[in-house]
Amino acid sequence: MDWSIQQIAKLAGTTSRTLRHYGELGLLPATRIGSNGYRHYDERALVRLQRILLLRELGLGLTQIGEILERETDERRALEAHLEWLRGEQDRIARQIAAVTGTIHGLDGEEELMAEKMFDGFDNTQYKEEVEQRWGRDAYARGDAWWRGMTDDERTAWQEQTAALSRDWTAAAEAGVDPASEEAQELARRHVEWLTGIPGTPAGDRGDVKGYVLGLGEMYVADERFARNYGGAEGATFVRDALRVYADRSL
Repeated sequence: MDWSIQQIAKLAGTTSRTLRHYGELGLLPATRIGSNGYRHYDERALVRLQRILLLRELGLGLTQIGEILERETDERRALEAHLEWLRGEQDRIARQIAAVTGTIHGLDGEEELMAEKMFDGFDNTQYKEEVEQRWGRDAYARGDAWWRGMTDDERTAWQEQTAALSRDWTAAAEAGVDPASEEAQELARRHVEWLTGIPGTPAGDRGDVKGYVLGLGEMYVADERFARNYGGAEGATFVRDALRVYADRSL
């Protein structure tokens, strides 16, 4: 049994364009090509695609993924290792869920609030010192106050905007879009608009927006934590290059 490229794109939550790009890179060759030119994939190809998507979620670039697939040919063993990592993440998230549930019950008077349990699974200060070192205490304080001052609906909307921007950057990078193209430059415009909506930063304060955007672009590439938001080092490089073009043209 096999599936068409359109079926697999829908099932995997990706696009035919992305799957074709994976094929062009040798990551996911089609099992067969139909008489109509459409690509089809069998069960083994689906297993390989699952591995690719799992590795993408870890923030790895497509080149790194290709090297891993070539090196780790025992698919079952590789998936077992990834499953172990996923279970660790599941445990962390479950602890967060339990902590928040306990807080809600405490607010409802159903149980006593326990400070030592409220933050299980959280690390709320992991970026505070770093932000203060990079941009000063005022930047962190203003950004934190802005976030805390939002309503729940406003936070949700902002998070959805951020997630959509990240998805669109990643999809464009995977599809091999030219950083100087109209499509990439529209993403860059949205990105700068998103940045200028955050107070306490040079972009939010309308200071040296160009320098700030260029600096962030370099940081996206240099810091794997940020690169992970754009599909890894290759995706971050695409974002940086597109932002450079936009900064030179429009800022």
